[in-house]
Amino acid sequence: MKQTINFYEFAAQFQSIRPNSFSRKGLIALWEYLEEWEENTGEEMEFDVIALCGDFTEYESLADYQQDYSDDIEDFADDVQFMFMESTVVVRTESNGYIVYSH
Repeated sequence: MKQTINFYEFAAQFQSIRPNSFSRKGLIALWEYLEEWEENTGEEMEFDVIALCGDFTEYESLADYQQDYSDDIEDFADDVQFMFMESTVVVRTESNGYIVYSH
């Protein structure tokens, strides 16, 4: 059984279950990425706040990202909203931060 939700329901679930996982702009960027992913793949995604928090991390800057990873990444492209690098997805937020999926 699946249920369609809108952004406000999406954000409310994060606020009630994991309020400190993402900023408001981070949630917007994540929502937009997930919506685009569903459109591009034609697959519906199961909404699981805990799983999304385990798969995605928000970083305020590239320097914050570099503290967690020993990658040789010098910079993420400034002109793209979504980047795909090997098994990592990088989603830019409106505040010039990043949502990073790494699996």
